Amino acid sequence: MKIRHSTSSGPDKVEMQMTPMIDVVFQLLTFFIFSFKIATVEGDFNIKMPLAAAAEQSSTPPPTVPPIQVRLTAGPDGNLTGIRMGQQPLASFEELHMQIRSLLPASPVPGASDGAEVELDCDYNLKYANVIQAITAVSGYVSDQGVVRLVEKIKFAPPRPPAGGAE
Repeated sequence: MKIRHSTSSGPDKVEMQMTPMIDVVFQLLTFFIFSFKIATVEGDFNIKMPLAAAAEQSSTPPPTVPPIQVRLTAGPDGNLTGIRMGQQPLASFEELHMQIRSLLPASPVPGASDGAEVELDCDYNLKYANVIQAITAVSGYVSDQGVVRLVEKIKFAPPRPPAGGAE
């Protein structure tokens, strides 16, 4: 079979239409501009750096205060079964909040209780909502004057299984 090649370039030439391509580019650009969402700041971090002169004057480190231990235990179904602050059993998160308020000076000024630190020791299968309630109980409250901060430093002990051994 013999294939013939045509040497004429008249009717076989195809021109690219640029107007529809530019329209598509502008539509894509408009779509991405309208769907762009600026991420909000996820946390408020209070970082207090020491002044250079203050660091030279005090060569001894400040005394460290041990963290307040809060233990949250869970049953096999993940529901909260007990709250302990130190060795004292507590009945509710409200009671935990009142105990923290009685221990620490409350101030609307950020960082007023710089030395206060709480360590949450939670069972492995404790429901997340209970952990959030504990953080809310120790971190502060809202009053007529505004937000009153109690504890800003909260850390977590490694999770452990409940006393029954079930995971």
